[in-house]
This record gives sequence, C-alpha cells and structure tokens, in this order.
Amino acid sequence: MLKFIAKLLLAAVAVAPLVGHAEGSPIKLGYAKCAQCTPIALTPENAIGVKIDAIGFNTGNDVLTALVSKSIDVAQVTYLHYAMALDRGFDVVAISGQISGGQQVLIGNDVPVAANDWDSLKKLIAQYKAQGKVFRIGASRGNASDLEMRGSFATHGIDVNKDVEFVNIQNPADDTQALRRGEVQLISTVEPYATQILQLHAAKFFAFPYDQAAGNLANLIVTRSDVIASDPKGVQATVNAIIKVDHMVGANKTLWVDTIGKVAGLDKTIAAGAVENLTPDDKMYRGAAVAIGQMMHNLKYINSDVSSSIKSHMDYQFLEVATGKSKTELGY
Repeated sequence: MLKFIAKLLLAAVAVAPLVGHAEGSPIKLGYAKCAQCTPIALTPENAIGVKIDAIGFNTGNDVLTALVSKSIDVAQVTYLHYAMALDRGFDVVAISGQISGGQQVLIGNDVPVAANDWDSLKKLIAQYKAQGKVFRIGASRGNASDLEMRGSFATHGIDVNKDVEFVNIQNPADDTQALRRGEVQLISTVEPYATQILQLHAAKFFAFPYDQAAGNLANLIVTRSDVIASDPKGVQATVNAIIKVDHMVGANKTLWVDTIGKVAGLDKTIAAGAVENLTPDDKMYRGAAVAIGQMMHNLKYINSDVSSSIKSHMDYQFLEVATGKSKTELGY
C-alpha cells in the first residue's frame, strides 16, 4: 500500500504545474474526514484577511497527494504523512499543529482478552501459532492508527510482521463489517469509527496505542515552500483561522460534535464519544516528530532517516504570530 501511495505521489508531482499560489487568491485547504480533522471545515467562516476553500477528502493520503500535485495549497495531514513526504523528497513544510488523539485498538467480542492485558494477548497469539491458526490484525496501511498500533505492539514485544497476519482495510468505514465477519480478531482504527464500532457492540475496547514514539500526536498543518514565498499573508491568515477554530472546538464540544456529524454523516452520540478521545493541540513537536520518523524507518515505513529533513522543514513563524508564543513554547 505504501509503495502504491508513493507511486501516486510521484505521478502527481510529474504532472503538477510549475506555478505557486497567487497572493490574494483563495487558499485551498484540504483535510480528511476523520473526527480530529473535521474542525478544518469551520475555517472559511472564521478566517480574517483570506478566503479559504476547505476541501474534504476521504483519507490523509488523498490530501497529501493533492498538496504535492499543487491541487491545494495547505493540508491537514498526520506526522506519518509528513515524514513519508520528506522521505520521498517532496516539498512540504510544517506550519502548525492541530489536533492530537483519535486512535483506538479494539478486539473482537469473542476474543478472551481484557482491556490493556498485553500479557494475555501475547499468550493468545502464541497459542494461535502453536495450533497452526492465524491471528489477524486489521488497520488502514499508511495511516496514523496503523503506525501507532505497530509501534505499540513492538513496545510490548509483538512483531506484527511475524507473530500475526496484517489485514489492510483501506477505508476505516469498513472496519465494523470486518470485525463482524470475523475477518480480523483485532483492529486499530481512527475516530469516529472506533466509537461507532464500540457503540454498535461490534468489538470491545483493548487499548489506546499511545505508548510508543508518536504518543497521541496526530495532525499537522503543512504547505509548500512556493506557497509561503508567494503568499505569506495568506498562509498567516490561514494558520490564524486554524488556531481560532482549535480554541473554539476546545471550548465548545457541542460545536465539535455538530461539525463531525455534518462532515462525517454520523449521529451525535457517536460524535460525542469520539470527541472524548481528541485534544486540540496547535504545537509542533519537533523532537517527537524526529522520533516518529525514526520509528517509521525502523518499521520500514520509509526508506531513509528523515531526522534532519524534519528539523529543517518545520517553520514556526506563522504559529508564533497566531499564538503570541515563542517557538520554544510551541514544541521547538
């Protein structure tokens, strides 16, 4: 799947027009339709000094492809997508954080393992292997929930490449049926689908996959250097709007719940449950981003150590103005 994504990105760059964003024209801001991404939909009405076209995509991979192909100017992606783009040599610059959290690991209702009981899970996986059976784990290959799950499993001594069979479920909306059909025994997924699965009783909670290098970090706001050069005022106004919206949904969960419902088409009960696993977070965590890149390299998600690229492709100037804080206070 990652090789396929890389090919799509390379193809997109090959046909991208060699022009930057024109100052004064609308900023096209792309975001995925996950619960932690949906506040971006509120930025157009809260922007001052810039017109923003907020464009929803099915996945973060689609958003990244649109950015590097110059179909959009600014993108909400994950730390994983950021590291992957730098590994491929793409022109991406991180300019703000957005939301953290939003991932859960769920286990089949009939799997005899309690929440957070990693020892029992390891024992059960060993029993499967001894009996010639396969313990299957589902996730959307290339997404944050996949990476965090793999890192968390490695922390607990489980190798998802050797001890279990990985099942790629590209669209998280299909996770519920995969569990119900018994295609997987365990799944790592993103909000609001994780909460939906639990409320439908299609699985039970096992763990939050935050005990690894990425922690609970999720989203970054990124752009390209040509956009910064051609329209710095537009970029600044866009970051201002994103930070304003972050503070709004952080203080008003009803607004966040309603926004998730409008964008993802889910009822308020599911959206309200998802919000409990999300935290507005505008910082850019430079050290953690490097650790994430190193973990991705170790897990063979990317081909190179992108530590130096991560450090040189985080631009704090817009975030400093938007928040009134120094870059040291903002995660530098």
